[in-house]
Amino acid sequence: MTPLDPRLLEILVCPVTKGPLEYDRQAGELISRRAGLAYPIRDGIPIMLPDEARALTE
Repeated sequence: MTPLDPRLLEILVCPVTKGPLEYDRQAGELISRRAGLAYPIRDGIPIMLPDEARALTE
């Protein structure tokens, strides 16, 4: 898995809530707790499409 550039995390926000994201290195996802979504990271590129996101189950 290609690591995510930390500078990218500083500027990315959730496309649904415009809120902050958390990087889950283990799962390879960016987490939006406010939206309840996990956006996948493929080949080091975050896929910031709500249709591609996984709903969080907590």
